[in-house]
Amino acid sequence: MRKFHYIGLFFVVVACVDTISEGILTRLNGYWEIEKVVFPDGNSKEYKSSTTVDYIQLENLKGFRKKVQPKFDGTYDTSNDAELFTIAEQEGKFHIVYKNEMSEWRERLVRLEENAFSVINEQGIRYDYKRFEPIKVDN
Repeated sequence: MRKFHYIGLFFVVVACVDTISEGILTRLNGYWEIEKVVFPDGNSKEYKSSTTVDYIQLENLKGFRKKVQPKFDGTYDTSNDAELFTIAEQEGKFHIVYKNEMSEWRERLVRLEENAFSVINEQGIRYDYKRFEPIKVDN
């Protein structure tokens, strides 16, 4: 009987694993703020607030990511600097591949939900993001 409980538990865990498909990659579009960084040794750093937010725009597996500074009136200060990237699939996993004149690096997309996503870089550091909610100040 106990064996059936373990088998049932296995199927529940497998069913709850969120897989990422190409069809949901556009969820990356929008404004994101870092929530937590988890290091390979298990230590982590939580971010309560930040003065910058990442803006991501993706279309046809190509996109860009730039830092912006939200303002109280709902607008953003930004520069023209942006990191260009492509999305590459390898063995059923999606990678964000950045490339510029000086370097190339990749992050594996490990979670992608409507209001949260996580990536792991080549050093094994995981970055957890949550969708940015602007502060609204009424005049």
